[in-house]
Amino acid sequence: MVPARRFAAAKALLPVASACFAVLVSAAHVRAQTQVATCEDTAELAVLSSPLAPWKGAPSRVVFAAEKPLEGELSLIAPDGSVAAKSAERHGGPPYFWFAEVAAPAAGTWHAKLARERAPAECSTITRDIAVRAAEPPRPQGTEGSLWPVRNSWNRETENLYSAWIEKLFDAPVDATLSWKALHEVLRDRSRNLLFNHLGLREDSMGMIVRPDCADLPYFLRAYFAFKMGLPFGYTKCTRGGAGEGPKCHGWWNIQNLEPPPVPEPPPEQRIAAPTGVMDVFRPAAVVQPVAPSPSRLASLKRLGLAAGFGEYLRSSVADGVHSGTGRTALNDDNSDYYPVPLKEETLRPGTVFIDPYGHVLVLAKRLAQSDDAAGLLLAVDAQPDGTVARKRFWRGNFLFAQDPALGGPGFKRFRPIVRDKNGGLRRLTNAEIAKEPQYGDFSLDQAQLGIEEFYDRMDDVMSPAPLDPLRAMKEAISALEEQVKARVTSVENGRKFQSGGRDAEMPDGPAIFETTGAWEDFATPARDLRLLIAIDVVRTFPDRVARRTERYAMPKAKTVAEVKAELESVLASEIAARKFSYPRSDGSAWTLALKDVLDRAADLEMAYNLNDCVELRWGAPDSSAEAATCRRHAPSAQRARMIQYRNWFHERRRPPRA
Repeated sequence: MVPARRFAAAKALLPVASACFAVLVSAAHVRAQTQVATCEDTAELAVLSSPLAPWKGAPSRVVFAAEKPLEGELSLIAPDGSVAAKSAERHGGPPYFWFAEVAAPAAGTWHAKLARERAPAECSTITRDIAVRAAEPPRPQGTEGSLWPVRNSWNRETENLYSAWIEKLFDAPVDATLSWKALHEVLRDRSRNLLFNHLGLREDSMGMIVRPDCADLPYFLRAYFAFKMGLPFGYTKCTRGGAGEGPKCHGWWNIQNLEPPPVPEPPPEQRIAAPTGVMDVFRPAAVVQPVAPSPSRLASLKRLGLAAGFGEYLRSSVADGVHSGTGRTALNDDNSDYYPVPLKEETLRPGTVFIDPYGHVLVLAKRLAQSDDAAGLLLAVDAQPDGTVARKRFWRGNFLFAQDPALGGPGFKRFRPIVRDKNGGLRRLTNAEIAKEPQYGDFSLDQAQLGIEEFYDRMDDVMSPAPLDPLRAMKEAISALEEQVKARVTSVENGRKFQSGGRDAEMPDGPAIFETTGAWEDFATPARDLRLLIAIDVVRTFPDRVARRTERYAMPKAKTVAEVKAELESVLASEIAARKFSYPRSDGSAWTLALKDVLDRAADLEMAYNLNDCVELRWGAPDSSAEAATCRRHAPSAQRARMIQYRNWFHERRRPPRA
C-alpha cells in the first residue's frame, strides 16, 4: 500500500535566518496552511498497487480509495509517457474507489494518476510512482514471532481498501444472480480478486480449496486480506450461549499467539462426513501432510511456508475456532471480535457484517444509493453449510432481527481493530477507544434500543431517505423473494445429489436441527426455510405495510389509502403468478412452479427441510399429483414424527431457545 497522507505540500517550514525573511516565511506558512485546508478531502485517500513487488511478468493493478465522493479519472502512465489504461468509473460509496489494470507492464517507473474534476489547481492531480522490475523479484519470506509479516496497520485507509476489495470481489449488475460452489472459485478469479497472487507466491494458483460456512466467511475474508496486506489478525473463542444467556467469550488468539491444536476425541454421534465439508479449507490440490501436534504451533505452521502455512491456519485454527455464536456477543462486550455500528449510510459499507439473532451471518458487499428509478439497496454475501457462496439483497426475508438477551447481540457490526502495543504485541481496541479514535469513531449501541419493526423502518430510511413509490417497492420485495426461492433450488439440489447414494442422514433432536455438524448441517434446510417462510409473510402482507406506514411511501394524491392497497393486492397476485422457476425432480427432470405456488404451499414448507425426503416433497408437491409421481424417498417415520413435533416453530416463525 502506498501511504496517502504524503501527497500534500510540505507541512514543515524551514527555520529563518534573519528578520528580513520573516515576512516571506509567514506568507509561505499561510499559503501552506490554505493548501492543506483546500486539499483536506484527499487526506484520507488510500492507494493500493498490486502485486506487492511489481514486475513485468505479472499484471499491474492499482486502486485509489477515498472516503469522500471525489470526481475524477484514474490513469496508468507507462515509462514512455503513454497512457496504458484509464478509468473514469467511480465505484462504491462510501468508500469510493477507482480501479485500473495493465496486463503486461513494461519495466520502469509507472505513474498512477488520479485527475480530479472541479478541484483547486494544487489538488487537481494526485500521482503515485510505481517501480516495475524487469526480473521476477525474490519471494517474500516469513518473519520471526508471527505467522505472516505485519507491514501495515488497521486504520481508515486500510479499512477503505478492504471495503473496495470486498466490493470488487462480488461485483455484478444488481439483477445478476451471483452464486459459487465455494469461496475459492471467487478468489481464483483474477478479474474479481484485486489481490490475486499479490505476494508473488502463486498463492492463488495452487488449486487451494476454501469452503467456509456462514460464520467462517467474514473471518476468512478478513484473514485473507490481512495475510495479503501484512495486517494483524486474530479471533476470539466463544460459547454459543444457552440457558437464557447469550454467548460469552473466554480467549483471544492471533497470528503472534496461536491457539494450540485441540486434543483428538471421538467424533460426535451425529456427525456424518460430508463431501463438501470445511475440512479441506484452503488446502492445495496436491497432497499436503497434516500438521502434527507440536509444542510450538507457530513453528509448525511456519515450516510449511508462508502460503501453505496460511492455508493450514485457516483450516485447522480459524474454521474450528469460530462459529455462529462468536458474532452474537452482547453489543457492549469488549471481549469480542466485532463491535456494533450506528445505522447510517456511511457506516454500512462493504465488509460490515450482519449477525442475525438465530445464527446466520452475512457480509455487506455493495451499497446502491436511492435514485429516481429505484429504491436504495444493500447487497450482501453469505456462505451456506454446503459451501455455496451467494449474493443477496437486504430485506426482511434475508436479514432477521430480534431483541432477546438469550440470543445475544444481533445487528450490523464491524471487525474490532487490532493494533500493536508498545512492546510489539497485538491487542484489540476497546469500545471506548473505538468511539474516540479518529480513524473509526463509529461504536454505537443504538441498535440495542430498536424493536423489530423499528429496526426495519430505520433501515428503510437509511437505504431510501426519500419516500418510495409503493408499487415499485413491492415489486422489489417480490424480486427479493424470487431470488431467495431460486437460491433454495440450489440448496435442495445439493441435497438430492448427496442422497444419490441412498443413505439416510441422521436427524438431530430438538433445537439442534438448526445447529449441528455433518450432512444434516450441510444439506438440510431448517434455518433457510424458516427465513423463507418469513420472506413469504413479508411479501404477502406488503400492501398492509404500506397502509400502516403511509408516510414512508409516495402515496398518489388522487387515491385513498384503501385504493392504493387494493391496487397493490391486484399487482401482487399477477406478479407472483407470472414469475416462474424450475427445480430438478428426483429423476433429474425439470418441474416448473410459479412464485404463487410457493406462497400457496407455505404450510407444506413448514415440513420440507429434511434432506431424507424426495425433492418433490421438499417443494410441497401435492400427494398423487403429476409433480410428485417421480418421488422415491421419504424420511424415516421416526424423523417424520419429530418434524411434526417441531412444526410449530416454523408455523409461528420462531426459532426455539438453545438448551
